[in-house]
Amino acid sequence: MKASIRRSAIFASAAALVMAVCGTTGTARADPGDGELQFGYVLPETGQLAYLGPPQIESLKFAIQTINDAGGVLGEPVPTVVSSDEAGQEAVAAQSADRVLAAGVDAVIGAAASGMSLAFIDRVTGAGVVQCSGANTAPTFTDYEDDGFYFRTAPSDALQGPVLADVVRDDGHDRVALVARADDYGRGLLESTRKSLEERGATVALAETYDPEASNFDQVVQRVENSGPDAAVVIAFEEGTQILQGMIESGLGPDRIGVYGADGLRSEELPSLVSPGRPERLAGMKGTAPASATNEQYVKDLQEFAPKLKELQFAPQVFDCVTTIALAAEKAGSDDPGEYVKEMNGITRDGDKCTTFAACKELLADGKNIDYDGVSGPLDFTDKGEPGQATIEVYGYNNKGQLQTLRTEISTAQK
Repeated sequence: MKASIRRSAIFASAAALVMAVCGTTGTARADPGDGELQFGYVLPETGQLAYLGPPQIESLKFAIQTINDAGGVLGEPVPTVVSSDEAGQEAVAAQSADRVLAAGVDAVIGAAASGMSLAFIDRVTGAGVVQCSGANTAPTFTDYEDDGFYFRTAPSDALQGPVLADVVRDDGHDRVALVARADDYGRGLLESTRKSLEERGATVALAETYDPEASNFDQVVQRVENSGPDAAVVIAFEEGTQILQGMIESGLGPDRIGVYGADGLRSEELPSLVSPGRPERLAGMKGTAPASATNEQYVKDLQEFAPKLKELQFAPQVFDCVTTIALAAEKAGSDDPGEYVKEMNGITRDGDKCTTFAACKELLADGKNIDYDGVSGPLDFTDKGEPGQATIEVYGYNNKGQLQTLRTEISTAQK
């Protein structure tokens, strides 16, 4: 707690300095189009989603190395990324964005949590800087007023919800309870899943949100129990461990009813956190998440770059954020966000297929249009700057409490 307070104080001081020097928060910019593409990030180094920080941060750095190995952008190497912590706190995330912007970056990668991105998206896009998240899934961003400067390589939960509903229904469940954290991520995925379940003939016995900052979640568990479900979907982050503990203690574990989660709960450590010493108690739980990398070469290369990295969730999506931005700058012939932003959507569709920065860069040098297919899969950005198609992983925990990928499914946005 004390460390968090000190960190917040430091960031607050930095933000104040930016305001004093620049006259307003979050609008400091280096000379745009100076020939050097500078990235910054606001990603979870601490907080509830800290476990998602390393794969995204290391993949970002790996992408920059890959770009520089291919000659850099516009003939110049991409500099070391400007780093900052989203910390799971909106105020800290906003101050972090101010600090990154004050360094004069041309693009901001992050945040991981949808709520943290919403805390500073207006600062970034309002400053005319491109923001790209590899992990934001809240449907809110699809129609957000961002002047065209916000992008994401993670699919909207409007694509994940139908797959999650299919998993529940395919397992034979008819009466489902849904509980979700009361933020844009939770509400968005809850609504998408609820609608899809009802379209597939299920009865949604409960569809409620809860305060993720609550001291305990006994009432959440009680409402699930009172609804009499044969399956329960928990859309949560770290606090979901307490909800799952309470459900198991109340006879609502996966040995009694269907228990499901989503990307916020997908973790190898979840069973041991829910039931220390008895991880098998979570055996049978399933969930969905934007698929981690199935690109074997990318996985091999990333693990050689960061040997200690275990989790890969959202790593490929962040790699694609960085690569797409770099290719857009090459296409535009400028690192000025106001110029290369015009190329972001187009380079992911309607051109010659290419799958690496080096190959795409060569095609651009020959005056050709490109269709960059990333390590996370075909991007094919819609006009809203997000994938129109997604590969969704269905995961589960076996009888030893080990995380497994059960299958992947393609989900396409309805037109």
